[in-house]
Amino acid sequence: MQHALTKRRLAATAAAFAMVGAAFLGGATDSASAATTDEPTSTPVNVDIPDGMLMSYVVNARIANPGQTRLVERAVEAAGGVVVQSWPEIGVVVAHSDRAAFRVNVTAKGGNAVASVGATRTAGVSEGTPADLAPPWGPGANGYKKGAKKPVNGDIPSDPQPGESLDPNEGVQWDMQMIKAPQAQVISDGNRNVLVGVLDSGISPTHPDLKANIDVANSVNCSDVGRPDQTPLAWRPTTSDHGTHVAGTIAAARNDIGIVGVAPNVRLASVKVVNDDGFIYPEYAVCGFMWAGLKHMDVTNNSYYVDPFEFWCDDQPDQAAGKEAVRRAVEWATTQGVVNVAAAGNSNYDMANKTVDTGSPNDAPKPTVRTINSGCNDIPAELEGVVTVASLQRVGTTLDSVRSSFSNYGLGKIDVAAPGSSIYSTTWNTRTGVDGYGTKSGTSMASPHVAGVMAQMKSAHPSWSPATMLSELKARAVSKPCPQNTAACTGTDDDNSFFGAGVVDALAVVE
Repeated sequence: MQHALTKRRLAATAAAFAMVGAAFLGGATDSASAATTDEPTSTPVNVDIPDGMLMSYVVNARIANPGQTRLVERAVEAAGGVVVQSWPEIGVVVAHSDRAAFRVNVTAKGGNAVASVGATRTAGVSEGTPADLAPPWGPGANGYKKGAKKPVNGDIPSDPQPGESLDPNEGVQWDMQMIKAPQAQVISDGNRNVLVGVLDSGISPTHPDLKANIDVANSVNCSDVGRPDQTPLAWRPTTSDHGTHVAGTIAAARNDIGIVGVAPNVRLASVKVVNDDGFIYPEYAVCGFMWAGLKHMDVTNNSYYVDPFEFWCDDQPDQAAGKEAVRRAVEWATTQGVVNVAAAGNSNYDMANKTVDTGSPNDAPKPTVRTINSGCNDIPAELEGVVTVASLQRVGTTLDSVRSSFSNYGLGKIDVAAPGSSIYSTTWNTRTGVDGYGTKSGTSMASPHVAGVMAQMKSAHPSWSPATMLSELKARAVSKPCPQNTAACTGTDDDNSFFGAGVVDALAVVE
């Protein structure tokens, strides 16, 4: 979810923790392609799957329609697998198998119907497995579990401890002042018809600042093998309050207690995509985006990167298949009117100049230090049509800002910037279950500011498409030039590698 980080995990660090697809109307094909020839091939990460080890896969149909998807389902069964979830809208099938040769066999059985197949992780499936039989996974890619690495900039969450009391109020929300949310709220608190999906670790159903805005009917858990689960409260948090913190920034209610979110009158759907070990595998993300599209949500917030790879490479078959499945889901959701907002990541990494990845795969006993290239992408942040958000840190007690030292950047990669360091919002104590307030830092905290602004925009302009909303968001942002004598920041005042089009402006989108 920083992902909260290992170092970069999107969202709140340990410290805090697309497209109009005519293809999907009947001719979608696998879009993965090799990196350009003048770049190095990415270092292979071999996923060794012995017979008897239960593994999860995505199998992508060559053409996204129900008939071709059914052929893929039959191939899965013939290859010794089980269909866990099928998404005929995009031609993606999630399968489990304990056969070492499943990838080879499903391709042979499926023939021309199968475009690609890939394992979605490097550790075996543990969902539903007794704890004493579960693989020895690490602390969780998102930094949700104890022991996750602290971010290099030293920001750490200041969640309330048992018995500790905080006195929350709007006056401490400098972040809202920076993006002009209070001025926007004089005009509108957002429209109740607008629904924001929080793809995260769950939202506390009892938090006094959130419970009135949670749309229970449209909330879901996708972290159980990537299959939608609407069992009552299956979408609630269990091992992380990351989603609760994100939700407060977007739409904490105006109710004379606690804080106020960017769009305090819009509805929130809890779409749980983080499992209890802190991982967001491709099948979880696919489920989340498909659910958002099926329920015709207006906005989604995605404060994570998909595990177990910080960057998914087109020239590696397993990674290419997982990336393609998520890409199709994002694209389809966009065609259904959903605008998807994502955190840029917390590795202080230039995403426009990729060379090495030292933290992947993060579900293995130890990562592989690997060469990467421009065909290796952060998903969903680098997928087409996704609004990618960098993080800002304020200067002293002013409303001036600089790039947060942990924030990823890159010319052509960042759309806008928003506050992300030391953000005060709603929390849920994972030990006591007590609702409260506290601060977290990460691009995970920046992204929900933009999701809230998008909710305000949709409230004011209900007919606008996702593409129009992204264009208008950038056009109405407050341009922010590169710092002087900073070689890493390149581009113009209106579009540079640190801040994209500039600082998001809530007032400008409702005026």
